[in-house]
Amino acid sequence: MQPILTIENLCAEAARFTEIESIYDEPTLYGVTDGKAVGTYLEHKFTAYLAQNYSYQLGNSASGIDLPALEVDIKVTSIKQPQSSCPFRSASQKVFGLGYNLLIFVYDKYDESENRTGRLNMLHTIFVDKSRTGDFQTTKGIIDILNRDGNKDDIIAFIIERNLPIDEVGANQLADRILESPPNQGYLTISNALQWRLQYSRVIQQAGSTSGIFRVR
Repeated sequence: MQPILTIENLCAEAARFTEIESIYDEPTLYGVTDGKAVGTYLEHKFTAYLAQNYSYQLGNSASGIDLPALEVDIKVTSIKQPQSSCPFRSASQKVFGLGYNLLIFVYDKYDESENRTGRLNMLHTIFVDKSRTGDFQTTKGIIDILNRDGNKDDIIAFIIERNLPIDEVGANQLADRILESPPNQGYLTISNALQWRLQYSRVIQQAGSTSGIFRVR
């Protein structure tokens, strides 16, 4: 009977996995420049690595995240442009976070022409608690308004200024929710699109020095 996967041993295994991967030469990665292909390769390899020692539920299109039982989505990104996309659910994700944790692998890829292999030098492995997955500027602005005794009208005006993808009724409801339960400071940069575009530079900078953002390796 395999042990159940937990957040704690997920992070421990991610640290071990990236140490191994950083010295592994992969022929199928030689010449590959498509970040999505690299991401798929690493995600599949990591989840297969976990499955050797742990029992866990793998995500599907319905759950929308890789490890639904742990509320964790795995993200793989190049250090050259540390970003990825994720499904858009509602404008409130910019304020209150994505609703799940992130395990982010940041790599620098290079090819070895002599033996025609690619290698992923794993530079950062970072776990971001779901409480920190809101948009940095949006949450900072709202917290500043609340700290200056702002009211519902101020918050609605800010939501409109930030061009959150939300209608008037939704903006009213979101403002009420913000007043009832102010958001945490988020550390992602989330760009509006049909899918959210997540950018991780600030998370990489803050890892290990901000609560809820842990440097796994």
